Amino acid sequence: MRRISTVRDTLKAFAAHEASGALLLLAAAAVALVWANAGALGYEAFWNARLSVHLGPWGIDMSLRHWINDGLMMMFFLLVSLEVKHDFVMGELREWRRACVPVLAAVCGLVVPGVVFGVINAGGPHAGAWGIVISTDTAFVVGILAAFGKRLPVQLRSFLVTLAVVDDVGALAVIATVYTDTIRLVPLAGALLVASALYAVQRARVYRASVYIVFGALLWLLFLASGVHATIAGVVLGLLMPVFPPERSALLTAEELTQRFRRAPTALTGKNAVYGILRAVSINERHQLSMAPIVSLFVVPVFALSNAGVAISRDTLVHALHSPLTWGIVAGLVAGKYVGALGASVLASKTRIGELAPGLGLRHINGGAMLTGIGFTISLFIIDLAIEDGAAQADARIGVLAASLLAALLGALVLALTAFLDARRSPARTRLTRPVDPRRDHIAGNPASTLTLVQYGQLGCLEDGATVELLREVRDHFDNNLRLVFRHNPLGDPGAEQAAEMLEAVASQSPDLFEPVRVEVARLCDEADLDRDVLRRAAVEMGANLARLDAQMLQRPHIGRVHDDADDAASMGLTRAPAFFIGEELYQGEHTPEALIEALEAARAALDPRTPARTAGEHD
Repeated sequence: MRRISTVRDTLKAFAAHEASGALLLLAAAAVALVWANAGALGYEAFWNARLSVHLGPWGIDMSLRHWINDGLMMMFFLLVSLEVKHDFVMGELREWRRACVPVLAAVCGLVVPGVVFGVINAGGPHAGAWGIVISTDTAFVVGILAAFGKRLPVQLRSFLVTLAVVDDVGALAVIATVYTDTIRLVPLAGALLVASALYAVQRARVYRASVYIVFGALLWLLFLASGVHATIAGVVLGLLMPVFPPERSALLTAEELTQRFRRAPTALTGKNAVYGILRAVSINERHQLSMAPIVSLFVVPVFALSNAGVAISRDTLVHALHSPLTWGIVAGLVAGKYVGALGASVLASKTRIGELAPGLGLRHINGGAMLTGIGFTISLFIIDLAIEDGAAQADARIGVLAASLLAALLGALVLALTAFLDARRSPARTRLTRPVDPRRDHIAGNPASTLTLVQYGQLGCLEDGATVELLREVRDHFDNNLRLVFRHNPLGDPGAEQAAEMLEAVASQSPDLFEPVRVEVARLCDEADLDRDVLRRAAVEMGANLARLDAQMLQRPHIGRVHDDADDAASMGLTRAPAFFIGEELYQGEHTPEALIEALEAARAALDPRTPARTAGEHD
């Protein structure tokens, strides 16, 4: 039993790792290549075998490969669509200045590769296959970044994921509009009617997954019959699934039902508690959570297994090397994606149309832009849509495999060099990575003081009250000769992240409210657990407008700023809160007034040797 438990824990850890999907995808592609070149095992014969499903006079007859490409991959596009909608409604893509650079990089990374491919294949029989080079494989990119761990800024992952989301939107639009041959109007009209009904259902915020499964199955059948690629059903379904922040009334209802279950743990009260919780959370987020491991660990690897196999011989390689189709794909993915993504990033940041996240430089974008040339999954998917000739499909697959491998190697090499140079040139992890910015940072005390204490804090932890008292004594000691800066480090705690967002929402009403509300939250947390009611009470008691606060807590406009601070803390290895920096140096002494004052006095003496040092308890 212990061995079974160990295996189960190992599998869970593997499934939870960011790189697991990329590893399985790579393994599936390798197996497909070996299988396709082991002639006796019949790779093409297996995946081209017919599978029919009939119900009376109606039926579907497709090859195994098309069941995967047209059916199973609907789940992949559904997950992409859910992520896109969530990011535009509640995530990073709502804030234009924050999202501008990766969005423009994605758009140019769609256009430039298509132009490069078109130039090489102009007038040729496969000029219309330009869609093969437009998309980036997110799983491989995230997997490669995960291999670098903390040697690269965590902000680079956010940049590339945002880029990939917009990239996927473009790829989905191309699949839906360009690679559709014949359209049958009656089934398409039926799909539009089902989509309209689904829109009404999502407006009513129906929370049962079974309802959306039924609508999704109907959409898939109707799109399949219409001639529009059936996977578009996943796109439509994802865009029409409701996404919303938890509302206060729903949270209170869920809490009340949960308390009833705790008082009377029966099947009925348990069922009601579960339904109450499900109603409070949007089905978009619930489906993302449940589908992500299925798609990354099963759907996409199976797709690669059925599509990445290509017989590689001397003749096929020679044919591919002389094919403008192959070279158009390699040039489009490796050069076109790089030039488009990097060029747009440089232009947007230099012209101040947008801005890069703190800690992220163009040298990091340079390596990330090279990784965008990994166009594996959707590139293979579009080959099946854009090219009918078997020999040309083999040329295209060889081009995609070669380009993806080359982009991965070049990107990994450049990022390894970047990480090495960062380690040589950047400050040690005991130094503050981002200087204090009066236009952005929350500053208490004397903003003009040269003596600075930076705190990375987590609201809701047991030390909150003690930390407030510690800083009060330090401020009293230095009177008006100390600049106190607060930055967020929620350490992955949802409650602390919510508190950080609330503080930012309060500060948007009046910057002067930030510090008193923070102190009040710490005081109230000594009396009760940190929850939304405690946060609201602290804000109101300090004079914040409750209606504006509730609106912003639902819309979450400040989550990007909180994540920026958390990313800074992660890059410096701050795994505990609070953590202090005196000037730019990490304070590693005891968290007592005497020890902190002594360290600050030493720092002040170093700044101005004429200033006499004083012990704790002495005042100016």
